[in-house]
Amino acid sequence: MERQPLEVQTIYAELLEQIAAYEASRTIGHTAGSFVTKTVKGQEYYYFQQVGPGAAKSQTYLGRRDASLDELADRFARGRANVADDQRSIERLAALLRAGGAMVTDAPSARVLRALADAGVFHAGGVLVGTHAFIVLGNLLGVRWSTSLRTQDVDIAADPGLDVAVPGTNADVPSALDSLEMGFLPVPGLDPKSPSTSFKVRGQSLRVDLLTPSVRERSRPVSLPRFAAVARPLRFLDYLIEKPAKAAVIDGGVVAVNVPDAARFALHKLIIAGERPAAMHSKREKDLSQAAQILEVLHEDRPGDLVLAWEVLAVRGKSWVDRVRKSVAALDRVSPLAGQSVRDLVG
Repeated sequence: MERQPLEVQTIYAELLEQIAAYEASRTIGHTAGSFVTKTVKGQEYYYFQQVGPGAAKSQTYLGRRDASLDELADRFARGRANVADDQRSIERLAALLRAGGAMVTDAPSARVLRALADAGVFHAGGVLVGTHAFIVLGNLLGVRWSTSLRTQDVDIAADPGLDVAVPGTNADVPSALDSLEMGFLPVPGLDPKSPSTSFKVRGQSLRVDLLTPSVRERSRPVSLPRFAAVARPLRFLDYLIEKPAKAAVIDGGVVAVNVPDAARFALHKLIIAGERPAAMHSKREKDLSQAAQILEVLHEDRPGDLVLAWEVLAVRGKSWVDRVRKSVAALDRVSPLAGQSVRDLVG
């Protein structure tokens, strides 16, 4: 693990501010499409034209041309110009970050994440987890991880309770993946009667997994209506995604995402590492390595974050504390400093 230059950390912070402002000031100019007119029997009519998968065009009738629709079209054009300026500024910051040594995501995975973001997955409460989240957390914390980070597994987690709490917030995940025309297909589950929770490009390692917290040890896929999909339930995931942070994926451009709190990410990794069977030794080592690197940074820079994350974990019960304690000895082997930071929490 090495520190990113202060200039890079400052640029990343500025990027997050610009993305927040860009998202908060969404106007009609952000809508993908264009106003077009048609003349029928001497009368002009307005349509809103959009281009879908395979360059297929669709048009929505707006009405006969009049002053109010002319104003709407003008507002759209002005908004589109402002959007273009904002996007250029954001892309410039992304280029500076790449040149300065910020951590970047591979192009295929970033393309998938962009499609999901454009479909509204992260606005609808989706949280990026797994190794791609670990990469993003490096930029949030101002460091470059020493671990080799090669994965094309895109893991998206979501709380099914939000379907009730935030009605009308929808993001069609299967349609977003289809729009990429990359060949995504549902991955059959062990139970042929159960719907798929994963999508994969045949012959490639690129894969999207949908995850959700497990309730009462359930194992069957859980419906996420706002994503038009189902997700695989996992234990301990509720703790990880409860308080996500806004962040940005860096590749050729920028993708605004939600990621877990860094301290919770590290403690969750310790729990998961202890639950891995012996046959999953390599994944267990990866869990410990990622946890150790985050713990080292937080120990030095943000120890209060660890205390807060631990307090939330500890109130979940003795079994949660015991699971973290069980991984401390293995963590010592990877990083004595990280092991000591956890001992200080556990007491």
